[in-house]
This record gives sequence, C-alpha cells and structure tokens, in this order.
Amino acid sequence: MKLFNTLTRSKELFTPLVDKRVGLYACGPTVYDFAHIGNLRAYIFVDILRRVLELNGYEVKHVMNITDVGHLLSNADEGEDRMEVSAKREGKTAWEIAAFYTEQFIKDLKMLNVKLPDVMPKATDHIAEQIALVETLETKGFTYRTSDGIYFDTSKLSDYGKLARLNVEGQEAGARVQMGEKKHPTDFALWKFSPPESHRQMEWESPWGKGFPGWHIECSAMSVKYLGQPFDIHTGGIDHIPVHHTNEIAQSEAAYGKPLARFWLHNEFLTVDGEKMSKSLGNLYTVADLVQKGFDPLDYRFLVLMAHYRSKLNFTLEALAAAQASRRTLTQQIRGLELWQQLPATKSLAADSGGPKAEKDLIGSQAAAVKRTVTDALNDDLDTPKAIATLQTTTERFLNLQERGELTRAGTRTLTDFYRFVDEALGLNFLWSKPVPKEVLESLAEREQARSDKNWQTADAKRAEIETAGFMVEDTPVGPRLTVKL
Repeated sequence: MKLFNTLTRSKELFTPLVDKRVGLYACGPTVYDFAHIGNLRAYIFVDILRRVLELNGYEVKHVMNITDVGHLLSNADEGEDRMEVSAKREGKTAWEIAAFYTEQFIKDLKMLNVKLPDVMPKATDHIAEQIALVETLETKGFTYRTSDGIYFDTSKLSDYGKLARLNVEGQEAGARVQMGEKKHPTDFALWKFSPPESHRQMEWESPWGKGFPGWHIECSAMSVKYLGQPFDIHTGGIDHIPVHHTNEIAQSEAAYGKPLARFWLHNEFLTVDGEKMSKSLGNLYTVADLVQKGFDPLDYRFLVLMAHYRSKLNFTLEALAAAQASRRTLTQQIRGLELWQQLPATKSLAADSGGPKAEKDLIGSQAAAVKRTVTDALNDDLDTPKAIATLQTTTERFLNLQERGELTRAGTRTLTDFYRFVDEALGLNFLWSKPVPKEVLESLAEREQARSDKNWQTADAKRAEIETAGFMVEDTPVGPRLTVKL
C-alpha cells in the first residue's frame, strides 16, 4: 500500500510502526456551526483511508478531535473564539452550542456512511493535558509570555515549517511591522489569557492565569494521549498545512524530541461553482441542504470518490445530479445481480442451485481478477476514481453474462461476495442485503405466467404491484431481473 506523504512530497510504501496496528489521527471539526460539504470531504477521505487500511489487514485505532474551544475567528491567534461568537448569535451558552453541533456533525457522518472514530476527544475535556504540555515546553525553553498569552518561539526550532516548506526568513523580512508582542511572525499562542475587561464562558485557571488553550495545542495533547508519539498517520485538509499542522509538529517535537507522525496526508479543496465556499457568496451547502434538494447523502459521497482526494473538486448541483444518476444506475445493476439468486428457476437459473462447476470457476476467476484491480487502485494512494471506473465496466460485463444465461445462483453468490468487499472498501451500500418479500416473488411469478398466457393487463397489474412494493422488474432474454427502486 502506497500513500502520498506531504512531509516528503512523494508516494511511499506504508508500513506501520508496530506490527499490524495503525494509529490514525484526523483533525476534527470546530463545532460552532453546521459542517458544510467542503468540511465533510475531509471525513469521507479519512473514512476511505481507514477502510482500505482495514481491508489490508491492519487494526486501526482512529482518533478524531472535537474542537469546542480556542479556535479564534482569525487563525493568527486574533479575534473572538468561534464558540463564544456562535453562542451570542444563537442566544445559547457556548457549552450548548458545542453539544448541539457535535451531535449534528455525528449525524452528518452517519448519513454519509462514514465510520465513527474509535475515540472522539473534546478539547474541553483535556484542559489538564494541554496545560501540562505547555508546561513541558516552558521547561524546555520554547515559550515566552506576552500581555495576552503564552507563545511558542518558533526561532528555537531549527526545522520549523518543514511540512509546509515555509521560508521563515522570507516571512520575517516581509512581515508587517505591527506584530503586537510576538517575537516572530510565525510564533503562535499556546495559552491565551482571558481579557480582563470581559468574562468568557469557557475559561480555566492555569499556572499563568485564567484563560483558555490556543487552537493548535489540543491536537498535540490528545494525539499523544491516545496514540503516543510518534504515531502512523495524521490527516487533514490542505488548508491545515501552513499553520495548524506546522504548529502541531513544532510543539509536539519540541516537547518530546521525536517525530509527531510518520505520514501526513491531506485532501484538496472543494469549490462551489468555481469559487471558494463562503457565507457571503451564499454558496455553502450542508448535508441537510442536499437532502432538501432531493439528493441522497451517498450521492455526495459518490461524487467525492469520483475525484482523487489530492485533486481539487468543483461542486455544482449539475455535477451532483450526474453523480446521483451514475450511483443509482450502478446500485440498481448490482442489486439486480444480487437478487438473481432469490428468483424462481428460469432458463439460466436451473433448479440445481449449485450450477456447473466450470461456470462457478469462471465467475470466481473473473471476480477475483476485478477484486485485484480494485484493490491495486485503492492501494495506490487511494485511487477511488479508478476503482469506481473498474466497477462500472465490470458490472456491465457481469450483466451481459446474466442476460446470456451464463450466470447461475452459484455465480451470483460469488459476485455478491465480491460486491460485499466493494461495499466494505467504498462504503456506498451497493448491496441490498435483504430477502425479497414473499409477496413480491409471488407477484413476479404471477406476472411471468400472465406474460406466458399473453394476458398483458394482468402482467401490467403485477408489475405495478412489484413497483409499489419498492422494486423494479426488467425483462431479459433469460427471464425477469429484479432490482430495488431508488
């Protein structure tokens, strides 16, 4: 399995630090508002990463933080806390805001069929750990005090900025003169003091006075608590590279004298109609917005997977509609193959449900070959576009086998096992995985008899019964094919 490591700017063969166990840390949301689809692309990406790791036999411990304090309106340690601003706007406490939007975020993940992390630690539950980490950095001489907080001195770290390959000297030379009390433009807050003239809802006592943690310190404190240091993989959006992840690396490696993570993976931006998403442009979409427009959240997941995670993705409603049509077609095709084994005997489905051994071996070898192709694509830096394209082409081929009468129940079971693997890998829920209701099978058999008797009125009535029950029937040269309406 090869992954593109942002740290080295190259694809590298992935091997875990310890046996078959993988420590995976993903930067989570700041829960001050609903997550938009640009945010959610990152969690679909990390979900695919986790699924592929697990399919390769790795035992993954997935940790994702919940930022519920300390993320200021400006990523440069200035402005109000987003949680406090949201609380004022909605007339609630910051704690209520955090609880509500955390719950909504988890609902979005479930709707997108994203596996929930094993651990979802909240920043506010780990204040003691963050204070302890700042104390460690202070003891080692990496901090200094200003009137508004405790800051990390980036000049004390010789390789600061290595992830983003920052030109720190160039930044200093071209920096604005007004830096406040910061010694260098790249220095960042570890602990912020509560403004003396105001009362914050979220503040804690510390060795330096009452205040709250800086945005970056939480990820370092929680990743080392739950995964140790170093751990295997850290993920996030590319917007995290120049500031947040750069500062995580700096404080963690300064504190413990060893790398934070071996692999750093980042997904690209999602734009909307060619522009960056923003409330001012009115082009922010949430999962709920997409559902209201008649889309299934899996349509968005499918759209995301049709592009490589390191490629920019331009979202339009037209592109989503095209993805919806493609996903529905592929899902109905796959379910048509899956449900074949539940149908009454036809020209191709003989009473002997085992089927000829030669046919079973042929289907098995073809399914195995496709599985290798899909696996190779996913193991090549999560190439989901290639995996989906392979799936679309081969599903058409399997349907042709079915229509030529070359697919028996045994072959169908083999294909169902293959598509079960696909569902585990891509999380698109292609399979129906339920028995066809008895009354639907009865209606199908009665329709076939009516067609045989040329009783078209009864045949049409039975088709209507089948569709009312949520299924579709398609006639093929070897008998009816049943699939699920979407």
